[in-house]
Amino acid sequence: MWKGRFSQDTSSLVQKFGESVSYDWRLFPHDIAGSIAHARAQKNAGLLSDAEFSQIEAGLLDIKADIVSGNFEFRTSLEDIHMNIEAELTRRIGPAGAKLHTARSRNDQVATDTRLYCRTEIDGLQLEITGLQLALLDRAEKYAATVIPGYTHLQRGQPVTAGHHFLAYVEMLERDKSRLADCRQRLNVSPLGSGALAGSTINLDRRAIAAELGFADVTHNSMDAIADRDYIAELLFVISLCGTHLSRLSEDLILWCSAEFGFASLSDAHTTGSSLMPQKKNPDVCELTRGKTGRLVGNLMNLLVALKGLPLTYNRDLQEDKPPLFDSVDTLRMTLAVNTEMIAAMQLREATCRTAAADPMLLATDLADWLVKQGVPFRHAHELVGKAVALAIETQTPLDQLDLTAIDPAYGPEAKQVFSLDRALAARTNPGAPSIENVRAEIARWRSVIGQ
Repeated sequence: MWKGRFSQDTSSLVQKFGESVSYDWRLFPHDIAGSIAHARAQKNAGLLSDAEFSQIEAGLLDIKADIVSGNFEFRTSLEDIHMNIEAELTRRIGPAGAKLHTARSRNDQVATDTRLYCRTEIDGLQLEITGLQLALLDRAEKYAATVIPGYTHLQRGQPVTAGHHFLAYVEMLERDKSRLADCRQRLNVSPLGSGALAGSTINLDRRAIAAELGFADVTHNSMDAIADRDYIAELLFVISLCGTHLSRLSEDLILWCSAEFGFASLSDAHTTGSSLMPQKKNPDVCELTRGKTGRLVGNLMNLLVALKGLPLTYNRDLQEDKPPLFDSVDTLRMTLAVNTEMIAAMQLREATCRTAAADPMLLATDLADWLVKQGVPFRHAHELVGKAVALAIETQTPLDQLDLTAIDPAYGPEAKQVFSLDRALAARTNPGAPSIENVRAEIARWRSVIGQ
């Protein structure tokens, strides 16, 4: 590539240290699409004849077919996917291939390829997230009326339904899809034509190239276009946050599957045993999801640390943007797929859930609300219920079996009516609250939003 300037061959160790084709080969469909669009603009500018363009296009498509079929030999001496394709094209079609790089640098070429790659992968990730949402909706529908304790500080708080709990994760995943859509919109501009950093004196029709590649616009500053990796950092952030949501779901399920909770059972197909303890059934998918989330966050940190000290414009450090990108995309895609399969097969132990939800302490706040409705100021009502809770604990008497009127005359005999799970849930009718009616309405709304 640069033999005119250098009199000594590149060290084989430097070649090994600097090559990226061992991982950036996966950019090949985007590199070929970008090269064809670039060549078409060269033809339209009079830099290529119709015959030369046809040679280039046919040659590139043949190379693409060979890569897809596994019949292409990648050479680390050519560093990256871009030079592997260009060198092979020139070998196959001769001088026309050597014209392809006119008015283009590997800098704007790789920036274009990675944007196209991110765009494609975002579309795929959104579909995977939708699949998991549908699995959660199915579980929410099956267990819409299954009452469980809701927790704060991992202590029992108030009653909710399992359906409401699953819908919380549908909400999180929808925000992940929205963030992916935002990221896609911002990255969908074409840097091709920005050259190494300052464009080219050979002015091709950048907007025509962008349109052919499906970009909504072109970049407006050549230096920023070459230096920019915001779109990768943003995508890695969205991926790591989605992973964090999956990790939180995993933690819930790990607890629910424990003997101490006993709320849920995962299928044998999505759990593992122990090499020593015959009775064990381990929620490995959930645990691996938690572990892989650390990897996703680490990939984001990897890129941010690489970027933070770089002057404009291109620096070779930017070659290191792709391993964390590829790894995060692959990791999240697999994590979403296996979690979707696991959730679809998961069952709840409804009897155990009912027993846990029958704890009258879950309705202590409802009792305070009842006092408020009788005219007692909330802070005083909170204190009165706190005294009742303390007495229940001290005497080992269930809260709903205490003589509440003996604690304070503000309690009337009707106060005992509070201790009904059906009534407690039915009273929670505000938007976003966990009444069974609300949960079922939300499931229907989500199926309409998702389209299934």
